[in-house]
Amino acid sequence: MHTYSVIRSNRRSIALEIRPDRTLLVRAPYFVPSSQIRGFVMSREDWINKHLSRMEEKNEARRLLPSLTPDDIQKLTRRACTDIPARIRHFLPIVGVTVGRVTIRNQRTRWGSCSAKGNLNFNCLLMLCPENVRDYVVVHELCHRLEMNHSPRFWADVEAVLPDYREPKRWLREHGGDLIARMEAGMMEGGAGR
Repeated sequence: MHTYSVIRSNRRSIALEIRPDRTLLVRAPYFVPSSQIRGFVMSREDWINKHLSRMEEKNEARRLLPSLTPDDIQKLTRRACTDIPARIRHFLPIVGVTVGRVTIRNQRTRWGSCSAKGNLNFNCLLMLCPENVRDYVVVHELCHRLEMNHSPRFWADVEAVLPDYREPKRWLREHGGDLIARMEAGMMEGGAGR
């Protein structure tokens, strides 16, 4: 049987999560006994093994992707410094907001961010994404100027501008990790040669 960690809260049901580092996390209500949690995990062994195997296949496929060199990152950053501001200018009047400073970075965890002052940051790796994904990330951050959260109202704002936003959001969830892995692989290779 797999080892796992348990987080208890006021939730109503038991849920199982496989973290990126392949550890298991069980979220359970306070009132559920440990024996029931153990039984729940045991009953999900096939599901766990299938997903761990899929994760391993995906990690192996990522290792085969060409890594991005520092020169590649610089080129992507230069392209993004033209492309992203043009998209912002296009969507600003549609969303009906103003913004502060716009910065392009090579980030490992975020595609974009919006500060309380209206400063926007975008990941240069967006230049490796389809155009509709770049539009989605720009609109997502602009809509944070209306709602600094991910409430239903925020998603309604996004949908008002991009009715099909779920498709690029899904693309980013499915393929974004591969792009970040390429950048990280390049950084590791670059560091090894120094």
